[in-house]
Amino acid sequence: MISSELSHEEEKLIDTFCKKVNTYRQHESKPPIPRNTAVKFLMARKFEYNRAAELYHAHEDMREKENLQFIDVAEAPFQKELKTGKFTVLSGRDCHGAGIALFTARLHQPSETTHQTVLKALIYLLDAALESRETQRNGLVFVYDMSDSKYGNFDYDLSIKILNMLKGAYPARLKKVLIVTAPLWFKAPFKILRLFVREKLRDRVYTVNQNQLLEHIPRDSLPNKFGGNLKVDHKHWLQVCAIIHQTNDQEVINAYFVSRKRSLMSQGSSDNSEFVHIDGIESEDSKESVTEKQSNEGHEKNDVIDRNGFEKEVNFEKEDNRNHSKRRRNSGNQTSKHSNGWSPNDVNESYPVDAYGAPKPCKKRSGSGADQSMHIPEQGGMTVEELVEHVKSLGKKGLHEEYGLIRREPPAGTFEVSKAKHNVPKNRYSDVLCLDHSRFILPAEENDPSSDYINANFVDGYMQKYAYISTQGPLPKTFADFWRMVWLSQCVTIVMTTKTQEKGRVKCGQYWPEQTGLLECGEFIVTSTAIEQNREYTITTLRLLNTNTSESRSVQHLQFTSWPDYGIPPASGFLEFILRVRACQAENTRLLEPSWQGHPLGPPMVVHCSAGIGRTGTFINTDISLSRLDHIHTVNIRETVRRIRSQRAFSIQMPDQYVFCHLAVIEYAKKHGLLSEECPVLEDSDSEGF
Repeated sequence: MISSELSHEEEKLIDTFCKKVNTYRQHESKPPIPRNTAVKFLMARKFEYNRAAELYHAHEDMREKENLQFIDVAEAPFQKELKTGKFTVLSGRDCHGAGIALFTARLHQPSETTHQTVLKALIYLLDAALESRETQRNGLVFVYDMSDSKYGNFDYDLSIKILNMLKGAYPARLKKVLIVTAPLWFKAPFKILRLFVREKLRDRVYTVNQNQLLEHIPRDSLPNKFGGNLKVDHKHWLQVCAIIHQTNDQEVINAYFVSRKRSLMSQGSSDNSEFVHIDGIESEDSKESVTEKQSNEGHEKNDVIDRNGFEKEVNFEKEDNRNHSKRRRNSGNQTSKHSNGWSPNDVNESYPVDAYGAPKPCKKRSGSGADQSMHIPEQGGMTVEELVEHVKSLGKKGLHEEYGLIRREPPAGTFEVSKAKHNVPKNRYSDVLCLDHSRFILPAEENDPSSDYINANFVDGYMQKYAYISTQGPLPKTFADFWRMVWLSQCVTIVMTTKTQEKGRVKCGQYWPEQTGLLECGEFIVTSTAIEQNREYTITTLRLLNTNTSESRSVQHLQFTSWPDYGIPPASGFLEFILRVRACQAENTRLLEPSWQGHPLGPPMVVHCSAGIGRTGTFINTDISLSRLDHIHTVNIRETVRRIRSQRAFSIQMPDQYVFCHLAVIEYAKKHGLLSEECPVLEDSDSEGF
């Protein structure tokens, strides 16, 4: 939590701001700006003087244009507008300490009021909320509740005015706008609205259902009607506003808001995660930690519920954290030489990375490029017959122990960029972070230190550098980042190995149109053009339009839907899925030519599950192992897992996933005549759960 106290430098800047602004005001015969008002403008623009001055002038122009210079609180229409309760400020906060303003659309009757009256009421209530230094520091979340609203409740022009005022003409940091339960008729105006405000709001406007609100606001700050624990008392809020406008009593406004810092301290530390702990930082979406469960998922009995009602898992990477904490911390730019001779710096030798972190297109090489990837046709490994004997001799328990040795190896690098305060909210899980040396780097945007970050890492394939981008299931706030990554990497195949929800928990945001339709994400419009349903998986053909360049590209989204909530999928269905992914990648790459001049197997495939390490790692490991088996008739599953983990930390999340990688290769060998169909692998007692 950022301190509410002002630093010496900030105090000096306030004096400078007041002096210069009051010069303007004197020429216009206006009284001097109050010091606490000057603080609001500077806070809203992170004490950048020029931006704060621009905001001040925009605010003055807006109030003059809408005739809002003077607010008569005794005026009957104004009092009536306040009492409707359509707009209120909640006493709770989001996980960053931002205030939460709620607009209830169904209570708005455009024929019974005017834009001027609504805006006056809005400013009156927000001015009171902004007397809180914590709200000044941490900003506002604007919730536009469209539940049970009718078309007659919607005022497009007023919505544009409110959004533009909050983002560019009001002294508060607008963190995001959440449009809740938008009806079908809202799709068309929302598309136009997003296009209109894109430059100012970028990717901060979300349409969500009530369940998805928990991804943005903690349960104890959500009103009861949204399934939260907060009781809304608008009458009390109006009383607080009246006192604040009359007396400017800081104790009253501070007592109204539940400080997020106090709230968390009072509940104590309930997060037992030990893998990557970040002191003093709480991400709104990173309240869960992901784990490798100590027992078979199918027999899981002990669930942990975190303070916001999310089901939580106990971390299985504890020993890794203890080892990592003792290691010397390196900067994110430093790299280390691994035991196999591979250095992270080698990534620039094969397929150079541009300023965006994406592979530069290059001329096709006559050679195989095997020397450029971590996974090469090398000596060692096992034939399929040796693999069968290895699995038989170890059994399930022995393979678990073999995996345990891999798990105890410390991470092959640092996580400094992922742990930076401004990047933490972009991590779905608090303990699943990106290794610095292999992370995908997005184009940096001015004045946004988090703009170059996405929780994703490059992972090599068999004889192919940058074969995969291993990433987490996108959060609503990272949808635009995800599609920027897809665009920049020239990806044409997305592999998803989870459902969006499993066991009542959100595993991944719906970042693509579920049915035939379109979805706007930042500067991209994603259109679904065809859907193919299969028993084990679904293929959706998407058209990705870059509105900045007017270019478009076809991308295929392959979602494996047969992975059970607990355990592992049938090997046969998973193998069928992998082969279909390969076929789609080959066809999509062919359609790219001649523009694609990189590796013959095409651009990186984006692969994700929820955390981007368990099922994602299982898919990548199996794909690499099968490619090696086809090429040189041997596999080295253990070393392949280690190498994948050196680029995407903690890939292959559970022991049973490690076992499954072995069984999938053996099943593939049987189907392709490399083994007898009758060849037994595990005893019945060992194969239980498979």
